[in-house]
Amino acid sequence: MEKKNDLCERLLQFAVDVILYLSRTCGIKNTIETIDTKWQLIKASTSSGANYEESQGSPTKPDVKTKIGISLKEMRESNYFLRIYKCLKLGDVEKNTYLVNESSEIKRILASILNKLSILFFLGLWTWNLGLGISFTQDFLRNMS
Repeated sequence: MEKKNDLCERLLQFAVDVILYLSRTCGIKNTIETIDTKWQLIKASTSSGANYEESQGSPTKPDVKTKIGISLKEMRESNYFLRIYKCLKLGDVEKNTYLVNESSEIKRILASILNKLSILFFLGLWTWNLGLGISFTQDFLRNMS
């Protein structure tokens, strides 16, 4: 039985929510500015999840760290464009507030993962199971509790 990865599902749902938010946003006319920001927001929000998903099956430790770093970068970009929409009061304000909060929380989660991976990688406490993602040594996990 495959272990459920809640962050993968959360990133997928975030991307779907962004696409639905933009497709249901009747108050935003397609101008040069909004067409570009819509495209960039969709690209960033979907790329964040895709890169994190890729990291789960990466063949090397540095590749995992790189993919999660890209995922974080794309989530930062998503958050930025959502805040632009919020400042301009474009679209469904309630949905925008939810998406800004969700992207902020996901940014914090991804940053935390990246920081922990950097520490584990530096200390040599990171073991590797190809195709199964990241696992930690038992001693390290006991000390983290």
